[in-house]
Amino acid sequence: MTQNDQILDYLKLGKSLTSLEALNAFGCLRLASRVNELHKQGYNIVSDRVKDNGKTYSRYYLACK
Repeated sequence: MTQNDQILDYLKLGKSLTSLEALNAFGCLRLASRVNELHKQGYNIVSDRVKDNGKTYSRYYLACK
């Protein structure tokens, strides 16, 4: 199973995902690239910018159509 498949299956469960979570769960170093590839395949994956302890990062989730 590819990283894209793993990420998509995870998001289809209604869960959200950050880069750090993707690294720990799937060994994915470039989540934004995987999300872009899935977006090009027609999946509506959106992101929210999160600020936490002075750091900003993206949290991705699968949006309903």
